[in-house]
Amino acid sequence: MSSIHPAANSTPLERDARLLSAREHKISPGEIAIGVVIGRTSEFFDFFVYAIASVLVFPSLVFPYVDAATGTLYSFALFALAFVARPFGSLIFMAVDRRHGRGTKLTIALFLLGGSTMAMAFLPGYSQIGSGAAILLALFRIGQGLALGGVWDGLPSLLAMNAPAEKRGWYAMIPQLGAPLGLIVAAGLFSFFLVTLSQEDFLDWGWRYPFFVAFAINAVALFARLRLVATLEFQRLFESGELLPISVLETLRAQGRTVLLGAFVPLASSALFHLVTVFPLSFVTLFRDGSPVRFLAIEMAGAAVGLLAIIASGMLADRIGRRKLLSVSATLIGAFSLFAPRLLAQGQGGETIYMILGFALLGLAFGQSSGAVASAFPKRFRYTGAAITSDLAWLIGAGFAPLAALFLSTNFGLWSVGAYLFSGAACTLVALFTSRRSAIRNIEESDALNP
Repeated sequence: MSSIHPAANSTPLERDARLLSAREHKISPGEIAIGVVIGRTSEFFDFFVYAIASVLVFPSLVFPYVDAATGTLYSFALFALAFVARPFGSLIFMAVDRRHGRGTKLTIALFLLGGSTMAMAFLPGYSQIGSGAAILLALFRIGQGLALGGVWDGLPSLLAMNAPAEKRGWYAMIPQLGAPLGLIVAAGLFSFFLVTLSQEDFLDWGWRYPFFVAFAINAVALFARLRLVATLEFQRLFESGELLPISVLETLRAQGRTVLLGAFVPLASSALFHLVTVFPLSFVTLFRDGSPVRFLAIEMAGAAVGLLAIIASGMLADRIGRRKLLSVSATLIGAFSLFAPRLLAQGQGGETIYMILGFALLGLAFGQSSGAVASAFPKRFRYTGAAITSDLAWLIGAGFAPLAALFLSTNFGLWSVGAYLFSGAACTLVALFTSRRSAIRNIEESDALNP
């Protein structure tokens, strides 16, 4: 098969990256892993910078004309826009990939992601431009979502295909490490400015600095990823059809059932993801009169536990199998949902227990969930199928989770948040059962998807 991405389509940045690619243009799983972790950490850093600001900054900056709880609900509604826009980003950027090459696609997408995030640093408040502040914030958030649909580079799939057969679970968890690492860095930055600045200075200008940092991190991540994408080995795998960018619409027509099934398998971890990262920060800040710095410290400790749990998921998946691990973790998340959310109302001790247990379960499930049915895609649809499955999984399971959880807890109590989480765990178990009944085999050998 002839190359679909001729050198003429390479960007100057991609050509520079090719010069620094692995010795003799060969790539090892370790080199791929580093590129994947850097790329995913940058994406999740952007994600968490916005998520934290949506609780601590935007309600008072953009929605000061309503009470704090309502302002946070409005902020979470804008938060969801990125997840709605993300599948459309995949649709657009897959076309760019087919016509102009993966290097061009990644360059545009990552600059859009970093630019949209950095633009928020210049966001004027409601006191300056009225409702225009919310409109601008919504546009920037949509820009983030479109960009996230375009940053899928196929590196997790490449990592999985280069992994030793007996360590597929181990290599499948590597892309997921970016989530806790991104949270730790983002929460640490916000904590620093909250501690060193007065409340007035923080709300005036201090909160803006983490958004500037995001652009610099994205530039580093772009070069790290292009260094791998530009290798001859990656191009060989691309040309073999393993990583072929097929039209999103064509993929959905041919593999729609597999895409839908794959989107529901990680629902337990997707729902829990925001119920231990974004929602509890909002609940404690609004209703428990807790210190944001103290709770961000708990989140960083929880993220460290989650990091270890993700690593443990790789070892467990190789020992007992990914399907069994996903089933057990979904069952444990279901049990956790029956009592854990009410711990948030029990003071600092309850909050800490909730966060540590939640992150531990999240790590076990999240570490293996994203690639659960990717091996069911034929080679022709694997690259695009993996991307759109990830987009839909985040949209269905996580996009509206903070908004739904805060609305439910405000109107019905914390027990309803537990019911919401329980429904996600149940969907994961049903999807796993359905995948078994529909004869999707070799789930342990599936590719790792984008988070």
